[in-house]
Amino acid sequence: MKVFLVGASGAIGTRLVPQLIEAGHEVVGTHHSPGNGELLRTLGATPMKLDLLDGRAVREAVVDIEPEAIVHQATALANMKWSRSFDKVFAGTNALRTRGTDALLAAAWEVGTRRVVAQSFASYRYVREGGPVKTEDDPLDPDAPRNAEKSYAAMNYLDKAVADFGGIVLRYGAFYGAANDGLVEPVRKRQYPIVGDGGGITSWIHLEDASAATVVALEHEGPAIYNVVDDEPAPVREWLPVLAKALNAPPPRRFPTWLARPFAGDAAVIMGTEARGASNAKAKRELGWTLRYPSWRQGFAEVYAKGGSTRASKDVPAPTLGPALRN
Repeated sequence: MKVFLVGASGAIGTRLVPQLIEAGHEVVGTHHSPGNGELLRTLGATPMKLDLLDGRAVREAVVDIEPEAIVHQATALANMKWSRSFDKVFAGTNALRTRGTDALLAAAWEVGTRRVVAQSFASYRYVREGGPVKTEDDPLDPDAPRNAEKSYAAMNYLDKAVADFGGIVLRYGAFYGAANDGLVEPVRKRQYPIVGDGGGITSWIHLEDASAATVVALEHEGPAIYNVVDDEPAPVREWLPVLAKALNAPPPRRFPTWLARPFAGDAAVIMGTEARGASNAKAKRELGWTLRYPSWRQGFAEVYAKGGSTRASKDVPAPTLGPALRN
């Protein structure tokens, strides 16, 4: 198919382009920074500079390309700075998930493109009650943490808009797989602590596995929502010491909840202590998707202990606290 890949120069996009081409697709990939056009051309895509928030430009691009499929991977996470307000950090990405999604879907409808796959998120979003691991049929958390309400609402908006269009929503786990992932330096500097009992569960996914799931999703009809995560959702108290060891870093610090909350904010504390994980059973069953890295245990050891991916990523943030709690 002719695939219009929006956000092709990002962390997942640069891994997705080669996999799409290997699968026989023709890729037109968008980028925002001028210097990324040559990177996409080197990877095998036809580059296109595009502002996804410019509705007229989006329409003109889709009308000109007439793609058979659209893959929406656009985020605004490059060079981001963490703060206790998740809504401030994710403001640009929230706009891409709302206004940008609307622009893409409107253009897709106009030209008759009905195959749409879009990036969403699984970790931390499911209701914080009952069992530790949730499926796509479980409800999302109705009470978003303070200072993260807009970010949760933007993800919910994208999920509904794409599914209502008849597309496929991929709720990815927390990305890893690059030498300069956003969590690397905070862990090395002991700025990423275990809060409280560290019981908040993270669902991880290696960038290469996330890309592979996206490629196979293109071969399926929507509407559908899939959790694209690895086989081992795990609490922070389990995965963070393993990550520190893989990075040859000191063991993580521990902070009581009452001390962490005023510094890191409600969202970070909830993610570190109460969050539920996600099951990948539906994606594996219906998409026939297999993982190269079934567990973060294997992935951390290979990615970080051996120096990381050959492609650095500037837009893979730390999954929870980041450097909110410093020395």
